[in-house]
Amino acid sequence: MITDFVIKNAPILVVAIPLIGAFLCPLVARISPMWRKTWVLGVVTVTSLIAILLASIVLTQGTVIYVFGASTSNLTVPIDSGGIPIRIIFTVDAMSAAMEVIMAMIGFSVILYSMSADQERSSLEQYYTLFLLLICSVMGMVTTGDLFNFFVFLEISSMASAGLVAYRVEKGRAIEAAIKYFIVSTIAAIFFLFAIAILYGQYNALNIAMLAQRLQFTLIDKIALILIVMALSTKCGAVPMHFWTPDAYSLAPSSVTAMLVVVSLASLYALFRFVFTMYGLTLSYVTIGWVLITLGVLSMVIGVTMAIPQKDVQRLIAYQGISQIGYMLLGMGVGLAVLGNPAQLSSFGIIAMEGGIFHIINHAIYEGLLFLTAGSIIYRIGTRDLDKMGGLGHSMKYTMIFFMIGVLAIAGVPPFNGFASKLLIYESVYLFNPVLAIIALVVSILTLASFVKVFHSIFMGPRLLEYAGVREAPLPMLIGMGILAVLIVVFGFFPQVVVNTIVAPAAQALVNQGGYLSVILGGR
Repeated sequence: MITDFVIKNAPILVVAIPLIGAFLCPLVARISPMWRKTWVLGVVTVTSLIAILLASIVLTQGTVIYVFGASTSNLTVPIDSGGIPIRIIFTVDAMSAAMEVIMAMIGFSVILYSMSADQERSSLEQYYTLFLLLICSVMGMVTTGDLFNFFVFLEISSMASAGLVAYRVEKGRAIEAAIKYFIVSTIAAIFFLFAIAILYGQYNALNIAMLAQRLQFTLIDKIALILIVMALSTKCGAVPMHFWTPDAYSLAPSSVTAMLVVVSLASLYALFRFVFTMYGLTLSYVTIGWVLITLGVLSMVIGVTMAIPQKDVQRLIAYQGISQIGYMLLGMGVGLAVLGNPAQLSSFGIIAMEGGIFHIINHAIYEGLLFLTAGSIIYRIGTRDLDKMGGLGHSMKYTMIFFMIGVLAIAGVPPFNGFASKLLIYESVYLFNPVLAIIALVVSILTLASFVKVFHSIFMGPRLLEYAGVREAPLPMLIGMGILAVLIVVFGFFPQVVVNTIVAPAAQALVNQGGYLSVILGGR
């Protein structure tokens, strides 16, 4: 009975469980700190298991639809009444399922890590309340099939993220970073809300599938698309809308920063969802494809260039993260640019999209690992300044190994997962435009070079006298990092399994707009 209930209601449970858990967290925390830890870890664990269950259902049985207040068998009535959609619908296809699984994995690893990393801080009940709200929001962003509901989840993620960035008050700088993040997120949300108003005023609908069916790509529709691209590019930290990223990523606790990466990737997912699924039938493929390609190239080049001179280890990783966003935009942009050409789409366009989606998954894992390892170092020695580090490899061997795995993955060195996704991007982009592939390859080389310097500064050389008593990170932190490190190695050694099982269905779900519409709208 319970199993049937969970299977039937899985799309809403992955959102409702962390939401309910967040509101009950302050009450549970009044019992004891141990109850609070158990509650938060239990909520995240159950959410993760349901996300994995939901993904397995989608990958074996097809797209899952959850209609609030009605059954899917009666879908044609509630979705449209006189042209006005009156039901909230959650739609989970292969792309949504892939995002949910990776978010669940990162969320579980990070919360386990946080149990030790943040245990000595005050007001942890508020901290974990915001943390669970953040998980709820990203799950909702990749699940909802409605524009306005996406906006609501986007705003929840912005408020929760800003609160978490400001949590570690450090001479006012963390609060400054949080205010900057919140202001930029609010501006992006306003752009997105304007786009919603434009589309609703034109087509009297908010459901993504219904809008996709009705869109005519008029001038006003193009304006709405520009607003959507601007808003979501800002939220995912793509150049030139990246200026909030270094401050927020470097001043937030490392466990929070790892989740901010997930929030950025949820926004990137939404960008691809709206461009491919909502605008796909009427889109000017080449133009919008090249917009994404341009944003991708700028993000790659500027991100890695700004990372090289950094002395703050978290700020350096943040700029490298901006650079990696560029690979995803490049792969998806190439796929979009050739979407109208069936021959090119089948020969290398789909491969470019698979590379971009695979890199989203890989980036969440290795970027999260890098931030967690940086957090472990800061936890033990109390500084983020690379010039004040050295010789930590003598006392933090496991952290050093995990950091090395993350570095090799982000630089695209075989046999780690970053190489597998970048190789798909290199090969497909080269067939589209060799210059773009060369730029991407050079950026990877610069990424490796910058991290070699970082690795040497942190771990190599003689043990510094002031760090003679430094010990390895606590066990829960090591387990959290270890989970991500294992995923990097497994995805790197068995990339074809990941591509065939998760990535390829996700790419097809984006390309097959007609399939998405038919599942929701039926024959209309």
